[in-house]
Amino acid sequence: MRHALNEQGWCKTHFEIKKAIKIAGVGNDQVRVNIERESTSHEIDHVKAFVGDFVGSKLVALEIEWNNKDPFFDRDLENFKRLHAEGAISVGIIVTRGSTLHERTREFVERYANESDIGSFEDLDRLGISITPKQRTSIAKRTNRARKPVRFRQAWVEKFVGDKYGEATTHWSKLMARVKRGVGNPCPLLLLGLPAEIVTFHSDLHVEEIEADDSEESAR
Repeated sequence: MRHALNEQGWCKTHFEIKKAIKIAGVGNDQVRVNIERESTSHEIDHVKAFVGDFVGSKLVALEIEWNNKDPFFDRDLENFKRLHAEGAISVGIIVTRGSTLHERTREFVERYANESDIGSFEDLDRLGISITPKQRTSIAKRTNRARKPVRFRQAWVEKFVGDKYGEATTHWSKLMARVKRGVGNPCPLLLLGLPAEIVTFHSDLHVEEIEADDSEESAR
């Protein structure tokens, strides 16, 4: 998504807002002083200018929050608020995991683990899935314990989903809770929650191809 947006002209942009007091004297003893009182900067991952016949150029800011810690929503919304108040942007957009996608993330990861036959650290290496030393230790501890050990696949799925897509990460309900409190107001916002339907598996695509072929045969 980031690459696609960049290709369409949604570029990372650095905003710097400076405020100064200008003092100008009158008469023979003229004094001219510029005192900088405030300087703030904001960086937005994706910004694009839209030009209309009547409204002129309008900047739209967009952030993707896939699996950051949820306080990143506060940062994004406050940045939008300040930039809009200064006339720098017209609209702020946030794209994140929708409620159905968040609820079914573990189901999807578990299905992927089953179809990929993940059963060891070697399988993760085979699939190019990186894992931190801390995660490796946690998984090994659960799978090797003497009392009620957990299968490797289950231990990895739970650790992966918990670390990457847990309740304290960026998803729809965390975003809406902030919007309802007025965070980011009065900047106009477009909020996009990606649904579970965006997730597809190769096996599903294969079934769709077979069904399509069967329909063509029936039509003949």
